[in-house]
Amino acid sequence: MSTFMANAATVKPKWYVIDATDVPVGRLAVQVANLVRGKHKPDYTFHADTGDFVIVVNVEKIKFTGNKWEQKEYQTFSHYAGGQKIIPAKEMLARKPEEILRLAVKRMIPKGPLGYKQLGKVKIYAGPKHDHQAQQPIEYKPAI
Repeated sequence: MSTFMANAATVKPKWYVIDATDVPVGRLAVQVANLVRGKHKPDYTFHADTGDFVIVVNVEKIKFTGNKWEQKEYQTFSHYAGGQKIIPAKEMLARKPEEILRLAVKRMIPKGPLGYKQLGKVKIYAGPKHDHQAQQPIEYKPAI
């Protein structure tokens, strides 16, 4: 008897759609990262891409707990002199609301070729519409 190890050939990925209205960013990011990595499946294999595709809609209505809208900042650095940019969370929501959730999920997925491939399975939209009706996504209610 041998141990079963899932691989890309044996896994059929599903598509899930999640509504992010009034859901805290961190709690939603954990759910999305687990779905994308495949940790919700009994045949989860850490070194293979066994995860599902996740569509997140209404990200513009996402929320932070506490006083994070005023205190939290996002930082980028271009590695040139004077290339550091610090953007407050409230301004990031106005400019690119999708980026708030994408960065949170990105930091919960391992770095490397497999993690980058898994991050590509996350489709994030600011409004209620998405372009993936043909995949017949299943409504997923995050346990929050």
